[in-house]
Amino acid sequence: MASTRLTKLELQIMEAFWTRGACSVREVQEAFPESSRPAYTTVQTTIYRLERKKALRCVKRISNANIFEAAISRADAQRRLIDELLALLGGRGKLVMAHLVETGEITLDDVKEAEKALRKSSRKDKSQ
Repeated sequence: MASTRLTKLELQIMEAFWTRGACSVREVQEAFPESSRPAYTTVQTTIYRLERKKALRCVKRISNANIFEAAISRADAQRRLIDELLALLGGRGKLVMAHLVETGEITLDDVKEAEKALRKSSRKDKSQ
């Protein structure tokens, strides 16, 4: 899974597993809003692709329905996406921060929390 990218639909499906826990294909499909619900076969195909990517695993079979659960955490998937974004930007995190400030997506409390994390990380580095 380390180098596997997840598509937008795959992330939406993973969100259903992270929120609901173990689910069947039908339960995942029904988790989508009715107005934008993908076809059952689309969800089924995507779930089996996620299983091949080792993002999901089949935990049991009830009659002819497989029950799947997330094999990766939301935090791991988010870290992967952020790493990909930073790689795309040449590792320049300042661009991301500037955008967040410009769009109002980051608050002063968020900045204070980030400063606290930086100080904590800096202390860890010095003690090693």
